[in-house]
Amino acid sequence: MSPEPADQRISIDGHEFTLKRLDKVLYPEAGTTKAEVLDYYARIAPVLLPQLADRPVTRIRWPDGTDSTPFFEKNVPSYAPSWVRTVTLPTPGSSRNRETLTFPLLRATADLIWMANLAALEFHVPQWTVGPRGAVRNPTRLVIDLDPGPPAGLAECAEAAHLIRDRLAEDGLTAIPVTSGSKGLQLYAPLDGSQPVEKVHGYAKRLAESLARSHPKLVVSNMTKTLRVGKVLLDWSQNNPAKTTICPYSLRGRARPWVAAPRTWEELDAAGLRQLDSAEVLRRVQAEGDLAAGLLEGDARVPV
Repeated sequence: MSPEPADQRISIDGHEFTLKRLDKVLYPEAGTTKAEVLDYYARIAPVLLPQLADRPVTRIRWPDGTDSTPFFEKNVPSYAPSWVRTVTLPTPGSSRNRETLTFPLLRATADLIWMANLAALEFHVPQWTVGPRGAVRNPTRLVIDLDPGPPAGLAECAEAAHLIRDRLAEDGLTAIPVTSGSKGLQLYAPLDGSQPVEKVHGYAKRLAESLARSHPKLVVSNMTKTLRVGKVLLDWSQNNPAKTTICPYSLRGRARPWVAAPRTWEELDAAGLRQLDSAEVLRRVQAEGDLAAGLLEGDARVPV
């Protein structure tokens, strides 16, 4: 699917729908249009869709471009086509589970493009999945979000990531780094899905607190902003079942079309580490394959 201006009627995966306002600029600083955004998502779909599979998707939409105010969307729009699969789940914290949300489950390129056509630039997912009948399953990955407090940046995040990688390795877990497309990066570890979320969440908290005690000049585990100046927050709370994290390969709604991009450890070792944009990520996937494929093959458990 090549980028073209104006509206366009298309057929994907046997489903026909209209792409609207393809010439609208969604990233004003870069001049990136909706057509280019949709082209990215169509081409990245083979590696993005497995990361989204069976995970309720929260979207962040920028219908007027990334220099305007976005909005979060959890419920699937009432006008969504019937072929977009959904799952209805209790709202976290709702009284007696009476309140619910109906999320989309993006399974195919048509689902992804239909959502992106609504200017949904960011796709956020939990660490757990749902079964074929909508039952919530155990988490299949652990994540630590590394958020630098200025003047700390990606270099400090990379240094902290190595500490986390070594600690995870001691516990039999493999770390996969993803630069966030924003300020920092995430470290993921694939799991076998046999442990309840409380076990994974508790382990992530203990790991972050332990590293904060042993490396107090570099990292913190406390969310208080005044403690984060010049340090890297190890945000273990992303493993809370009510929280979501930007999905690997998703675009970000920043000044430019940066991507949550899987990286190699050699890149984290090198000087000049920076965020990657959509064109760079597409070239990397074509040349190097899916650097996040290991997230789909978890056989590890967190120690208890």
